[in-house]
Parts: sequence; C-alpha cells; structure tokens
Amino acid sequence: MLEKIREGSQGPVAKIILGAVILSFALAGIGSYLGQTTEQPVAEVNGIKISQTEFNRAYQNERSRLEQQFGEYFTQIAADPNYMAQIRQGVIDRLVQQELQSQLAADLGLRVSDDSVRKTILELPYFQIGEKFNNDRYLQVIRQMNFQPDAFREYLRKDMTRSQLVSAVAGTDFALESELKSAIALQQQTRSIDYLVVNKEALAKDIEVSEQEISDYYDLNSSQFLSPELISVNYIELNASDINVESVTEDDVKAYYEQNKAQYIEPEKRRVSHILIDNSEDDDAAKEKANALHAQLEQGADFAELAESSSDDIVSAEMGGDLEWIERDVMDPAFEEAAFALENKGDFSEVVASEFGYHIIKLTDLQPQQVKAYDDVKADLRAELEQTEKVDAFYEKQTEMGALAFEISDRLDDAAEAADVEVKSTELLALNALPEPLNNPAVITALTSVDLLEDKVNSEVIELGDEHAVVVRINEHKPAATKPLTEVSEQIKTRLVNEKSSELAKSKARELFAQVQAGKSLNEVAQEQSLTVRQEGQLTRQSYTVSPAIVTQAFKMAHPADSAVVDIVDLNNGDSAIVALKSVTDAQVAENIDAQTKQTITMAQANKNYMVFIEALKAQAELNLPLVEQAAE
Repeated sequence: MLEKIREGSQGPVAKIILGAVILSFALAGIGSYLGQTTEQPVAEVNGIKISQTEFNRAYQNERSRLEQQFGEYFTQIAADPNYMAQIRQGVIDRLVQQELQSQLAADLGLRVSDDSVRKTILELPYFQIGEKFNNDRYLQVIRQMNFQPDAFREYLRKDMTRSQLVSAVAGTDFALESELKSAIALQQQTRSIDYLVVNKEALAKDIEVSEQEISDYYDLNSSQFLSPELISVNYIELNASDINVESVTEDDVKAYYEQNKAQYIEPEKRRVSHILIDNSEDDDAAKEKANALHAQLEQGADFAELAESSSDDIVSAEMGGDLEWIERDVMDPAFEEAAFALENKGDFSEVVASEFGYHIIKLTDLQPQQVKAYDDVKADLRAELEQTEKVDAFYEKQTEMGALAFEISDRLDDAAEAADVEVKSTELLALNALPEPLNNPAVITALTSVDLLEDKVNSEVIELGDEHAVVVRINEHKPAATKPLTEVSEQIKTRLVNEKSSELAKSKARELFAQVQAGKSLNEVAQEQSLTVRQEGQLTRQSYTVSPAIVTQAFKMAHPADSAVVDIVDLNNGDSAIVALKSVTDAQVAENIDAQTKQTITMAQANKNYMVFIEALKAQAELNLPLVEQAAE
C-alpha cells in the first residue's frame, strides 16, 4: 500500500492537482498563509483548528476563480445569499478534506524527498518559458505568493505529501479484465420492450374548465402573472478615451523626459550563484560545513561543482548554484548586501548567514546601472502625456457635469453641454435588458432608488471603471403589476386543462396496468382502448427515440423469466406509459478492450473510490463544524 502511495505521488494526477493549487494561489495570493491567528476557527478536525485566516484565504481564492469564470455577472450571482452560503460551505468542506489527508499522511510517516520536490518544480509549466524551466519566472511566481524559495519548497513538500494519498486512491486504481468486460457488457446491454403510451393530449378534448376555476387559480397564483417592471432612461456618458486633446509637442515630450529621467534608469543587475547550507537542524554543523566549502574554493575548487554536490538549494544546485539576474530589494537583506559588495566577476563572498542558512555567493556577471535613451522611450512618453491630458480633462468635465446634474436636477441638457457629450435615451425596457453602459449593477441600483423613481431627479455621477462615468435619470417608469384576469384567462385555462389531462392520463394508465396484472395482454388492452403498442427490439441505455423515463425504467426492471415483466412509468411531459420487458441481451465484449474504454471505466471507479475514501476519513474523525454562517466573508 505504502509503495503504491509513493509511486502515486509521481503520477500525472498528482501533478495536475499540484499545478491547480499553485496556479490558483499565484492568481489570488496567499497573504498571511504563514501567520498565526487567534480568531474563532471555522472547523476543528481531530483537535486541529482550521482558522478564520485559512478560510478567508481559500474563500477569496474561490471568489477570484468564480469572478474569472462569470465575469461581470458574478456581482449579480453573489447577491444571492443562498448561493454564496453554498460556496462558503464548499470551501470549508475542502479545507476539512485537506486536513484529514494531511493527518493521515503524517500517521503513515509519508514525506516527499528533496529530489521529488526539485523534479516537480522543474516540470511544472507555471515556472517554464518555452517549455523549459526559467528561474526568473520561478522566483517571480513564488514572490507573488509571498514565498521565499526555501519556504515555498516546504509548502510544496507538504502539499505533495498530502496528494500522495489522493494519488493512491484516484491515480493508482485499476480494474481487472473481468471487471472491465462486465462493465462494458452492462453498458452495451440491449433490452426488448413493448410499451403503450396514454397520451394526455388525447384526453384534453373532453376536459372542461369553469370560469370559477380560472378565477380561483388566478387568485391563488397571481404572483405568476406579473408584467415586468419597465423603464426608459435618459443618460450622459463620459469616457476619457473619447475625449480629444490638443497634440503634445516634441518639446513637451523632451521636457517631460528630463523631469522624470530617474524613472528611466535601469537599476544595476547582478547574476550570482550560491551554495546554501541548511542550518535548521544543526547550526554549528552547518556553519562548519560552509566554512569547509569556502576553504575548498580558496584552494581553487570549482564553484559550480561544489554547488551541485553540496548545496541544499536543490533547484539552483542542478544549475551549478546559478540564481540568474537579481536586483536590489528582492533577496534576503544579508544575502543582498554580500552579493552587491562583490566587485569583480568571479569573486565570491565569505560565508553569509541568512534566515535560510549559510551562503557562499559568487558574482558571475553584472550589468551596471543604465539610463534609457530619449529615442527609446519618446513614443511611450507621448502616449503617457496624451493620456494624462485626457484624464485631467475627464476629471475636470466630470466635476462640472456632476455639479450641474445636481444643481439642475430636472434635466440633463446643461450637464451634457458642460461635458461636451450628448444626452442618450433608451426605449421602455426591463432592468435586465438595459444596454451598455447601463447594464451595470451600480447603475441598476441607482435606477431603482427612491430619489430617481419618485423624485424624478438626476443621479449622482456613477463610476463605471477607470475614467468612465455616467449620470442617469428616469424618463418613464412602468412598475411591475399583476396582469388583469382577462389578459391571462386563456393561459390559465391551458394550464388547468394540461394538469387535469395529465391526472387523467395517470389514472387511466393505472387502470390499464391493473388489467394487465389481472391477466390481459398489453395488445388486448391497447385494442380495447384504441391505443398503439410500440416495440423496441434493441433498446440501449443511450436510445434517443424513446422517452428517457421509459429507457430508465426499462433498465431498472428485473430480467424476465417465463413471461414479460410489466411496469408503469409517468413521463416528464405528463403522459403515462405501460412497459413490458420481454428479454435482455448482454453484449458480446471483444477480447481486446481499447485504451480509451479502459481509461473511462477506471476513472469512474477511481472517482467512486476517492469519495468513499473521504467519507471513511470523516467517519473516523472527530469533527467540529460550526454553522457556515459563522464563516465571515
């Protein structure tokens, strides 16, 4: 079992899981992942508390994913408290699952080796450029996650250890040849059936609906017959990108360059390599080892060879200790001070202590501070100056537009003239059908406010985004109202006829089914009622020519012995059917099963086993799960 778990940690499932974790945290950030908290925990698993901080991190990460998935519509979705409560509960469930897995991994004594961590880092696509590991990209991503390299490796080791268990269940499952054949035989099985349908439409012609029934239904269900709220909007829109500004001259650009030359200085960069000796277990031994390596370097030993054989930085060691290019204010202060104190290429430092251990640093290349030439940046400077003028003009116009819209609140013409824009209007539309830029939650909130609906005044300036704003007023408003009975009478009559005919179909089908159970054949019953018996000689689970409800019922029925097995089923459209199962034919499975079919069946089994695994862990654990409402957003 343990061997399978260890092998599973190297499989594709584990890498997919780790990749998803790393990408999601890189996008959303992990903030105070390593911080401590005294807040009320959101859950407790075998005495281990899952903190509010951990929940908030995971919850915000999930919100970020949903915002990317749904875009601007997420604001409307998030307004549903029941939906967001389900999201919060899902986050807590996942945190509980992860803690259960971590505890079991610790109990089993599982730990991922340094080589496995290094191999995973080198292979993860998020750290690659052109399908090759790039150290700059690696450092950039983990810094976005607020990690130093050593701390990230430990975080990754913990997550890989946990994923070993997932891989053992979901990634190492297999099905025996006999199990595969049995599953395929069931999937491809066919059944021979006869069936008749009692159609509600055929019964509808004899159904009568009284005016009183229509009136009663209307009174009980009046909320179903609301005409939508309609609104016509006048608005003015101001967007910086639409503002025309006077052309920026060459002299303006040159003057701006001189005033801001400091912004166009490329700071000094240094390419360094290092040898790291970890001191977390024995500081004295680590320092002694670092001094011994430094002595070997002074005697002419090759730095890259020593780094490869002795450095505890397993990623850079494989590249001779190379950390590629660094700038100031990105590394540990002690490391950085020593690295930038080296004067010539090939120089190496004394032994340097940092929070990660002891370093020996070698300067392999340097790029002095440089100033970007005017010709290289003038196009960008011109665009920046023009955008600055547009933004300045936008805020000047916005201020005047907002002031006039407030002072002269019964029309938009004066504000439009001040902003040099036109007043636009919409037809009477439902709130959810408003065009851009009005289909914005902030705009809709304003349009449904008492001030605009009842007082008929202009709105305040509504910010839609960067340098993009509108002012709106309601031109015409038709509130939602219950449609008169005369307008919906036929609609109600149709509903009542439909309901009654469906009930008649169900009742009649059960009468006929009782006759079949009493000894009549399906054909005899059909003849007496002028119904048609239909036949399907090779019904499959994927048949589309027969109602899905009939297919589902046919494959639930027991295998017939001497005579057909008969049952009744109500269809989704309101009809009812009597089904007679005559025979079952198992599929002939080929000796050689194709790889795709094997994978599909195996993955289905793996998913099932994974859920069983999680439920078993929960059943054996002591769980304290406060109400999800206590998990603050």
